[in-house]
Amino acid sequence: MTQVWYTVTDWLNRRRALDGRGIGFVPTMGALHRGHASLVERCRAENEIVVASIFVNPSQFNDPKDLERYPCTLENDLRLLESLGADEVIVPTAPELYPNGYCFRVEPAGDAPVMEAAFRPGFLQGVMTVVLKLLGMVRPDRAYFGEKDYQQLRVVTDMAREFFLPTEIVPCPTVREESGLAESSRNRLLSPEGKEKAAWLFRALTTAANPDQARSILQAQGFVVEYVEERWGRRLAAACLEGVRLIDNVPAAETERW
Repeated sequence: MTQVWYTVTDWLNRRRALDGRGIGFVPTMGALHRGHASLVERCRAENEIVVASIFVNPSQFNDPKDLERYPCTLENDLRLLESLGADEVIVPTAPELYPNGYCFRVEPAGDAPVMEAAFRPGFLQGVMTVVLKLLGMVRPDRAYFGEKDYQQLRVVTDMAREFFLPTEIVPCPTVREESGLAESSRNRLLSPEGKEKAAWLFRALTTAANPDQARSILQAQGFVVEYVEERWGRRLAAACLEGVRLIDNVPAAETERW
């Protein structure tokens, strides 16, 4: 039976009882879908104990309205995690994870901000800070992240290496709907027509000859395009449809270093 922990103190007491056992960890912001389920299933197959977290992290939202709109489906999420065999679920509040406010944060190094860092100021800092906190609390052997948020995955992987964290960051393939649309919690904010049209994001990335052509295809379909770029051997994009921000990426033949 899945155990749910709502305070950091209660969880840390529980964590001491798990010393010596192999632990896998799936951090989430809730509104779970098949993509999250695939992470938990892989975690279950590779670890003795499966820990998941549900926390909508305010520090990674640069737009308060975006934070307010983020779907909250806690009861359904807990039922899904139990059906997938999660042993422990941590569901803290913001004051629990940030008891002194957002007074310490992890900043990514580098040159001018690109992609998510450029269009969502503070996003990568918020992700790195909360992930570092969660990894410190859970102390897992492995932590599982989806490749859909590819820039986030890279930054978390680099951070774990830079701080000599003992946790292996495990990348997991993007799960897609039949149309090719990447599973995302934000998809449920789209109208049925918008969801059908959103599949053009994947089509444009996989069929265009270059990023400029992909941008043109998306704009012709009514997307407001933030970026289409090739980096790290991937073609990556972010675009808005019906006021909903969507991201995706696919392998690319060419790349440039960030």
